This record gives sequence, structure tokens and C-alpha cells, in this order.
Amino acid sequence: MENLDTIDIAILKTLQENGRISNANLAERVGLSPSACSRRLDILEKSSVIRGYHARLSNKALDHKMTAIVHISLSGQFEKTLSEFEAAVKRCPNVLVCYLMSGEYDYILRVAARDLQDYERIHKEWLSALPHVVRINSSFALREVIDRPNIDIDMR
Repeated sequence: MENLDTIDIAILKTLQENGRISNANLAERVGLSPSACSRRLDILEKSSVIRGYHARLSNKALDHKMTAIVHISLSGQFEKTLSEFEAAVKRCPNVLVCYLMSGEYDYILRVAARDLQDYERIHKEWLSALPHVVRINSSFALREVIDRPNIDIDMR
């Protein structure tokens, strides 16, 4: 945040609201010329402040009505163990999020499934087959209360 000025923050806030806004409209909203706005965007993208643009899809609309939170313990936390697990979990198509954790479990995953039978398949074919896994603990979300894609940006 140190290197971001008020115009950068305005660009980021606007893009969080509408990632499909045209450069001309974005420039107008933040008080820049289109060419200056385009240069700023390029800098924000190249410096990885903006990591990408995407559409937020509804898992329910795509028939993935179940969300599982999966806690995984590995046989150890050696670099090779972690990197082999992480390479393998990235190939699991139903894993939406994976975090390396401190505390009781080594990783926490968010997994999308059509239903309980589909989750059982994912568990057997993917999760149980991940390298170095010694324990899997699954919980199922009953209701989504909040799913924020972004945080509030301010200049604190």
C-alpha cells in the first residue's frame, strides 16, 4: 500500500466493483486521461497488485451445491513433503482454495461437490491419494453467510 497513491486506490476500488469497465470509463471515474489510466493499469498488473481478471461463477448454478472444508495433516513439514503435496493438490479440479496453515492441521482446503456421493468420490479418488496425507477431517457447510471476493481498500 505504501507505493499506491489515491489514484491507484481509486482504480483498484473501481475495478473491484466492475472488472469489465472500459479503460475510457475507468479513466473518467478516476480523473485521468485514457492513456495515463492505461499506463497505471499496466504498472499495477506488472507489479502483481492486480493478479488477474475473472468472472465469479456460481457453484450452485454449476450443480456444485455442497462445500466441504477439509483439514489435512501430513506426515511431516519437510520442504519436499510440502512441495509434493502442493503440486498434487493443484491438480485436484474440485479444490477451490488451499492454505498452508499453522496450528493443528497442515492444510485447509475448500472443496466443491455436487452432493455427498460426489464428495465421497472426490475423497477416494483425489484427497486420499494426495502424497504424505496421514489424516483428513471434513466438515460440510450448511449455509454460506458471506463470500467476499475482495477487501475494503483504504489509505491507512
